[in-house]
Amino acid sequence: MEIQSLLTPGRTLSGQSASNKKRALEILAQTIAADIPSVDAEDLLRRFLARERLGSTGIGHGIAIPHCRFDQSEGAIGALITLDQPVDFDSIDGEPVDILFAMLVPETAHNEHLKNLAALASALNNASLRQSLRAAEDSQALYQAVIG
Repeated sequence: MEIQSLLTPGRTLSGQSASNKKRALEILAQTIAADIPSVDAEDLLRRFLARERLGSTGIGHGIAIPHCRFDQSEGAIGALITLDQPVDFDSIDGEPVDILFAMLVPETAHNEHLKNLAALASALNNASLRQSLRAAEDSQALYQAVIG
């Protein structure tokens, strides 16, 4: 999986302000809905929150990969935001999160979903990539940093 196949510049935002986990997920949902008009931001937020109730998507090192199944898409869809201040995310390492990469996958894409999550987690586990994402001064620089 190539990250650029999931993202667009319109779904990549740098330096967002969020006071908590729910607000960060709301920003992700609104970002996706703004770029894909058929997506309802409130429905998507509910899906993200339902997934978080199953267990935090905070994978450590200040990274979260919120994800859910979504029928309104033929393929996987991603969105990337960085926060100006980290927020508590109940991450497995206890660290607050400032990089969130959301992923939506079609209901029927079970194998694709797992492969994409594993590939994202592996890519974002790279300290050099995390540093580049955090150093991005604007959304365009963030997009360029993540697509490499």
